[in-house]
Amino acid sequence: MTALERRLARAINAEAQELVAVLAGFALFFCLFAGYFMLRPIREAMGIAGGVENLQWLFSATFVAMLLAVPLLAWLNSRVPRIHFIDWVYGFFGLNLLVFVLLFRLDHGSVWLARVFYVWISVYNLFVISVAWSLMADVFDGAQARRLFAFIAAGASVGGLCGPLLSALLIGALGEAGLMLLAALLLGAAMALKRYLMAWRARAGAGRPGATPSESPRRPVPGNPFSGLTRVLGSRYLLGIAAFVLLLTSVSTFLYFEQARLVAELFPDRAAQVRVFGVIDFLVQAGALTAQLFVTGRVAQRLGVRVLLSAVPALVCLGFLGLALVPTFAVLAALMIVRRIGEYAFVRPGREMLFAPLDAESKYKAKNFIDTVVYRGGDALSGWAKAGLDLLGHGAWLVALVGALCAALWSALGWYLGSRADRQVGAEHSGRW
Repeated sequence: MTALERRLARAINAEAQELVAVLAGFALFFCLFAGYFMLRPIREAMGIAGGVENLQWLFSATFVAMLLAVPLLAWLNSRVPRIHFIDWVYGFFGLNLLVFVLLFRLDHGSVWLARVFYVWISVYNLFVISVAWSLMADVFDGAQARRLFAFIAAGASVGGLCGPLLSALLIGALGEAGLMLLAALLLGAAMALKRYLMAWRARAGAGRPGATPSESPRRPVPGNPFSGLTRVLGSRYLLGIAAFVLLLTSVSTFLYFEQARLVAELFPDRAAQVRVFGVIDFLVQAGALTAQLFVTGRVAQRLGVRVLLSAVPALVCLGFLGLALVPTFAVLAALMIVRRIGEYAFVRPGREMLFAPLDAESKYKAKNFIDTVVYRGGDALSGWAKAGLDLLGHGAWLVALVGALCAALWSALGWYLGSRADRQVGAEHSGRW
């Protein structure tokens, strides 16, 4: 290694043989998030186009789509060798994007097409990110994950930082269809990076000689199309992760609905809405990147996963109490930005560390079930709960108080799950010595 490479490896807490693989993981998430965040402002504007009062229906439609898609994905995972599984998933979604390019060129102003795209991209986002993190939990072992996942997650933040900028800069020149085509190309680049990572796994990752034995990636993941559900129901640990995700989505949905309502009132023009959402996304990704590069890894090493999973929910709880006292767009936007920065920089890397020591069926099928069905089910339930709270007519303060309660429970559960993960990593480290 050159002196520069050695300094870079030390800076990201990587060992010499891990550097290229970590950079490949960083680049893979950059491609995925740059593509998605180019499309996210379009999704938000299309959700408003169908009527803010109908957002809970879109959330419910997304949940139904998840219920249909997850067994199909699990069936594919049981038939295709793990080393090729992501190629099938990303290839399918890339073809979908090309179809939307054609449809938007034919009928740009269709409200129903906007609704279909909103539901589709909500499914797309969770699937491509979930299987990418399954890949990382498969490639790196538990100790490597604790050291390296924060930097790998920084690739998502850089991509999320570039995506909104590209969306704002290129929407006029390329249009919505052009941004979709560019996102499809980035998905293809992610597939190429995945191939390198799976090859590296056998040399120096979780499949290296001397590592804890694991199932061969050249065989399909065992189980049936519903084994993700049965795995979760049969494990208190996985049930705890599912409950953690449900609380996360409840907090996020309450904030999201309030944001959509206020943006629709203050920015009636669709192009202005895209720019507002783009600016918020830019601030979120900039803050998340700073935390991932300079804070997250040090917190994980010194204070443990329990702090990664509990500190942000505690801050969100305080933010909801502030929103109950001062229910303005400025306070809401600040809380939304803090919540999303915390999720990307602390909660998501910490959550993925929980899966690294588990078997392939848990990493792929149970994890995918939690990341998709549980996540979007939480969205749908909390969406209707938010609509019910609005019907009571007590304004934003009641929603904020319920959100504060959910965030407090979220923080407590995060501490419990993180403590279990910390004990397991400590036991593995002691076993090596």
